[in-house]
Amino acid sequence: MKSLQELKVKLFADGAEKVGMLEMYRNPMIRGFTTNPTLIRKAQVKNYEAFAREILTLIPDRPIAFEVLADEFEEMEEQARVITDWADNVFVKIPITNTRGAPSVELVHRLSQDGIKLNVTALMTLEQVRSIVTALRGGAPANISVFAGRIADTGRDPVPVMAEAVAMLNGLPDIELIWASPRELFNVFQADEVGCHIITATNDIIKKLTLVGKSLAEYSLDTVRMFYSDAVASEYEISTPSSRKPSEMCVVR
Repeated sequence: MKSLQELKVKLFADGAEKVGMLEMYRNPMIRGFTTNPTLIRKAQVKNYEAFAREILTLIPDRPIAFEVLADEFEEMEEQARVITDWADNVFVKIPITNTRGAPSVELVHRLSQDGIKLNVTALMTLEQVRSIVTALRGGAPANISVFAGRIADTGRDPVPVMAEAVAMLNGLPDIELIWASPRELFNVFQADEVGCHIITATNDIIKKLTLVGKSLAEYSLDTVRMFYSDAVASEYEISTPSSRKPSEMCVVR
């Protein structure tokens, strides 16, 4: 098993709560950040642009991805050209399709060739990866986010998909593959093993890094102690013969 120091994959924090993002910013292992409208809404942000600009001021030296909000490609393009001017470290997130399934390939190509750093998001098929690689070739630095966790949610093994996606990026140093939506810490090691450039994870998963290399026997004991501590704190009871008072015991003749 590799140590954390041996990992080559870059770790990005995925979230939109200001306190949590700043906590991850203080962690030197975190090399960048990703957000999306769902996470930002969950964080109860009222003003999208004001929030983004504040975060970019507080975190000025690591890449941060903010997504367009539109569904029509013309409006997506307008928003992308606004977002890219928020800060030098911003990557503009463009979904692989709109809600009607129309691919965003032409828009991605146009924006990338105009020097806008992109994070093309929500990919799940190799055909999508192939089309976006072609669109990004020769353009600005970019990320391709393949949602490996959601692939796994369908009962499919994402590892072969991610490995083939990595191969598609050979010779294209300005385009990096993101293992997105991981479900457990072990995915970090899987992403590293296949040569994925980046994995983006929630704070809850990132905090499990302290467990890497922990003795399984010790972890087992910690788990038993946790269960017992919660049982005591709950004050639950199970009536057994040894726990009953003499007056509560039935006499059987």
